Amino acid sequence: MADGIYKTYIKRIFDIIVVILSFPFYIPVFLITAILVKWNMGKPVFFKQVRPGLNGKPFTIYKFRTMSDSRDDSGRLLPAKIRITKFGWFLRSTSLDEIPELYNVLKGDMSLVGPRPLLMEYLDRYTPEQARRHEVPPGITGWAQINGRNAITWDEKFKLDIWYVENYSFFLDMKILLLTILKIFKKEGVTPPDSVIMPEFQGYEYKNEKSK
Repeated sequence: MADGIYKTYIKRIFDIIVVILSFPFYIPVFLITAILVKWNMGKPVFFKQVRPGLNGKPFTIYKFRTMSDSRDDSGRLLPAKIRITKFGWFLRSTSLDEIPELYNVLKGDMSLVGPRPLLMEYLDRYTPEQARRHEVPPGITGWAQINGRNAITWDEKFKLDIWYVENYSFFLDMKILLLTILKIFKKEGVTPPDSVIMPEFQGYEYKNEKSK
Protein backbone atom coordinates (compact mmCIF):
# COMPACT_ATOMS: atom_id res chain seq x y z
CA MET A 1 0.00 0.00 0.00
CA ALA A 2 2.79 2.42 0.96
CA ASP A 3 4.73 1.64 -2.21
CA GLY A 4 1.57 2.23 -4.26
CA ILE A 5 1.12 5.68 -2.72
CA TYR A 6 4.79 6.47 -3.35
CA LYS A 7 4.53 5.46 -7.00
CA THR A 8 1.32 7.44 -7.51
CA TYR A 9 1.98 10.65 -5.57
CA ILE A 10 5.01 10.87 -3.32
CA LYS A 11 7.73 10.17 -5.90
CA ARG A 12 6.85 13.37 -7.79
CA ILE A 13 6.63 15.42 -4.58
CA PHE A 14 9.93 13.93 -3.39
CA ASP A 15 11.63 14.95 -6.67
CA ILE A 16 10.44 18.57 -6.38
CA ILE A 17 11.41 18.89 -2.70
CA VAL A 18 14.91 17.47 -3.26
CA VAL A 19 15.57 19.74 -6.26
CA ILE A 20 14.36 22.85 -4.42
CA LEU A 21 16.28 22.07 -1.22
CA SER A 22 19.46 21.44 -3.22
CA PHE A 23 19.31 24.89 -4.93
CA PRO A 24 22.04 26.40 -2.69
CA PHE A 25 24.38 23.53 -3.53
CA TYR A 26 23.95 23.08 -7.28
CA ILE A 27 23.23 26.65 -8.46
CA PRO A 28 26.84 27.81 -7.88
CA VAL A 29 28.13 24.65 -9.57
CA PHE A 30 25.67 25.20 -12.42
CA LEU A 31 26.85 28.78 -13.00
CA ILE A 32 30.55 27.94 -12.80
CA THR A 33 30.12 24.99 -15.16
CA ALA A 34 28.16 27.12 -17.65
CA ILE A 35 30.94 29.73 -17.66
CA LEU A 36 33.60 27.06 -18.18
CA VAL A 37 31.67 25.43 -21.02
CA LYS A 38 31.36 28.76 -22.81
CA TRP A 39 35.05 29.52 -22.21
CA ASN A 40 36.23 26.10 -23.41
CA MET A 41 33.79 25.42 -26.24
CA GLY A 42 31.91 28.63 -26.93
CA LYS A 43 28.20 28.75 -27.66
CA PRO A 44 25.82 27.04 -27.30
CA VAL A 45 26.41 26.18 -23.66
CA PHE A 46 23.55 23.69 -23.53
CA PHE A 47 22.90 20.53 -25.50
CA LYS A 48 19.22 20.05 -26.31
CA GLN A 49 17.66 16.94 -27.80
CA VAL A 50 14.22 15.35 -28.01
CA ARG A 51 14.06 12.15 -25.97
CA PRO A 52 11.22 9.74 -25.09
CA GLY A 53 9.72 10.15 -21.63
CA LEU A 54 6.90 8.41 -19.78
CA ASN A 55 5.03 6.11 -22.19
CA GLY A 56 7.42 7.24 -24.93
CA LYS A 57 6.06 10.82 -24.97
CA PRO A 58 8.72 13.16 -26.45
CA PHE A 59 10.30 15.91 -24.37
CA THR A 60 13.37 18.12 -24.74
CA ILE A 61 16.26 17.15 -22.48
CA TYR A 62 18.83 19.75 -21.40
CA LYS A 63 22.49 18.99 -20.67
CA PHE A 64 25.76 20.89 -20.73
CA ARG A 65 27.50 20.53 -24.09
CA THR A 66 30.45 18.12 -24.09
CA MET A 67 31.26 17.94 -27.83
CA SER A 68 32.61 20.34 -30.41
CA ASP A 69 30.89 21.01 -33.74
CA SER A 70 33.90 19.83 -35.79
CA ARG A 71 32.98 18.76 -39.32
CA ASP A 72 34.67 17.12 -42.28
CA ASP A 73 35.33 18.77 -45.64
CA SER A 74 31.77 17.98 -46.73
CA GLY A 75 30.27 19.75 -43.74
CA ARG A 76 29.22 16.58 -41.94
CA LEU A 77 29.76 16.26 -38.21
CA LEU A 78 32.75 14.13 -37.28
CA PRO A 79 32.14 10.98 -35.18
CA ALA A 80 31.19 11.65 -31.57
CA LYS A 81 34.32 9.99 -30.21
CA ILE A 82 36.39 12.59 -32.09
CA ARG A 83 34.24 15.59 -31.19
CA ILE A 84 34.18 15.04 -27.43
CA THR A 85 36.66 17.44 -25.86
CA LYS A 86 38.93 16.92 -22.85
CA PHE A 87 36.76 19.29 -20.86
CA GLY A 88 33.67 17.50 -22.15
CA TRP A 89 35.13 14.22 -20.98
CA PHE A 90 35.67 15.75 -17.54
CA LEU A 91 32.02 16.86 -17.43
CA ARG A 92 30.83 13.38 -18.35
CA SER A 93 33.13 11.56 -15.95
CA THR A 94 31.92 13.75 -13.07
CA SER A 95 28.29 13.81 -14.33
CA LEU A 96 28.36 17.62 -14.22
CA ASP A 97 26.89 17.63 -17.73
CA GLU A 98 23.66 16.24 -16.24
CA ILE A 99 22.96 19.21 -13.93
CA PRO A 100 20.57 21.01 -16.36
CA GLU A 101 18.34 17.92 -16.27
CA LEU A 102 17.17 19.11 -12.85
CA TYR A 103 15.08 21.60 -14.85
CA ASN A 104 13.48 18.60 -16.60
CA VAL A 105 12.73 17.13 -13.17
CA LEU A 106 10.99 20.33 -12.04
CA LYS A 107 8.96 20.38 -15.26
CA GLY A 108 7.87 16.79 -14.70
CA ASP A 109 9.58 15.42 -17.82
CA MET A 110 11.92 13.34 -15.69
CA SER A 111 12.40 11.98 -12.19
CA LEU A 112 15.58 11.97 -10.13
CA VAL A 113 15.61 8.16 -10.44
CA GLY A 114 14.46 6.04 -13.36
CA PRO A 115 15.70 4.46 -16.60
CA ARG A 116 17.89 6.88 -18.56
CA PRO A 117 16.09 8.60 -21.47
CA LEU A 118 17.69 7.33 -24.68
CA LEU A 119 17.08 8.26 -28.33
CA MET A 120 13.70 8.56 -30.07
CA GLU A 121 14.83 6.23 -32.85
CA TYR A 122 15.32 3.44 -30.33
CA LEU A 123 11.58 3.20 -29.68
CA ASP A 124 11.00 1.03 -32.76
CA ARG A 125 14.01 -1.16 -31.93
CA TYR A 126 12.91 -2.38 -28.51
CA THR A 127 11.35 -5.75 -27.84
CA PRO A 128 7.98 -5.49 -26.03
CA GLU A 129 9.80 -6.36 -22.78
CA GLN A 130 12.47 -3.69 -23.28
CA ALA A 131 9.81 -1.09 -24.10
CA ARG A 132 8.50 -1.48 -20.53
CA ARG A 133 11.32 0.85 -19.42
CA HIS A 134 8.96 3.67 -20.48
CA GLU A 135 6.29 2.65 -17.97
CA VAL A 136 7.93 5.04 -15.48
CA PRO A 137 9.39 8.54 -15.98
CA PRO A 138 13.04 8.54 -17.10
CA GLY A 139 15.63 9.51 -14.52
CA ILE A 140 18.87 11.41 -14.11
CA THR A 141 20.25 8.27 -12.50
CA GLY A 142 18.93 4.75 -12.24
CA TRP A 143 19.41 1.13 -11.27
CA ALA A 144 21.47 0.47 -14.41
CA GLN A 145 23.69 3.50 -13.71
CA ILE A 146 24.81 2.19 -10.31
CA ASN A 147 25.21 -1.36 -11.65
CA GLY A 148 27.66 -0.77 -14.47
CA ARG A 149 26.51 2.37 -16.29
CA ASN A 150 28.23 2.29 -19.71
CA ALA A 151 30.50 -0.65 -18.86
CA ILE A 152 27.66 -3.15 -19.37
CA THR A 153 25.86 -4.25 -22.53
CA TRP A 154 22.55 -2.89 -23.78
CA ASP A 155 20.89 -6.21 -22.87
CA GLU A 156 22.14 -5.93 -19.31
CA LYS A 157 21.05 -2.30 -19.06
CA PHE A 158 17.52 -3.05 -20.23
CA LYS A 159 17.15 -5.99 -17.83
CA LEU A 160 18.19 -3.71 -14.96
CA ASP A 161 15.74 -1.04 -16.18
CA ILE A 162 12.85 -3.53 -16.23
CA TRP A 163 13.80 -4.80 -12.78
CA TYR A 164 13.56 -1.20 -11.53
CA VAL A 165 10.16 -0.71 -13.19
CA GLU A 166 8.86 -3.77 -11.34
CA ASN A 167 10.45 -3.05 -7.96
CA TYR A 168 10.94 0.69 -7.42
CA SER A 169 10.10 2.18 -4.05
CA PHE A 170 11.09 5.11 -1.84
CA PHE A 171 13.87 3.14 -0.16
CA LEU A 172 15.21 1.81 -3.47
CA ASP A 173 15.28 5.35 -4.90
CA MET A 174 17.15 6.60 -1.82
CA LYS A 175 19.65 3.76 -2.18
CA ILE A 176 20.20 4.58 -5.87
CA LEU A 177 20.72 8.30 -5.15
CA LEU A 178 23.27 7.59 -2.41
CA LEU A 179 25.15 5.01 -4.48
CA THR A 180 25.15 7.39 -7.46
CA ILE A 181 27.13 9.93 -5.42
CA LEU A 182 29.65 7.22 -4.55
CA LYS A 183 29.92 6.08 -8.19
CA ILE A 184 30.52 9.67 -9.35
CA PHE A 185 33.47 10.05 -6.99
CA LYS A 186 34.87 6.70 -8.11
CA LYS A 187 34.19 7.51 -11.82
CA GLU A 188 33.10 3.93 -12.44
CA GLY A 189 31.50 2.74 -15.69
CA VAL A 190 31.86 6.07 -17.52
CA THR A 191 32.91 4.43 -20.79
CA PRO A 192 32.32 1.05 -22.45
CA PRO A 193 35.28 -1.39 -22.35
CA ASP A 194 36.25 -0.89 -26.02
CA SER A 195 35.03 2.62 -26.82
CA VAL A 196 34.92 6.23 -25.69
CA ILE A 197 31.13 6.43 -25.83
CA MET A 198 28.34 3.85 -25.72
CA PRO A 199 27.73 2.37 -29.18
CA GLU A 200 24.34 2.90 -30.79
CA PHE A 201 21.65 0.40 -29.87
CA GLN A 202 20.79 -1.36 -33.11
CA GLY A 203 17.92 -3.54 -31.92
CA TYR A 204 17.22 -7.20 -32.30
CA GLU A 205 16.20 -7.08 -35.95
CA TYR A 206 19.70 -5.78 -36.75
CA LYS A 207 21.26 -8.53 -34.66
CA ASN A 208 19.20 -11.21 -36.39
CA GLU A 209 20.16 -9.90 -39.83
CA LYS A 210 23.84 -9.95 -38.89
CA SER A 211 23.60 -13.56 -37.68
CA LYS A 212 22.04 -14.90 -40.91
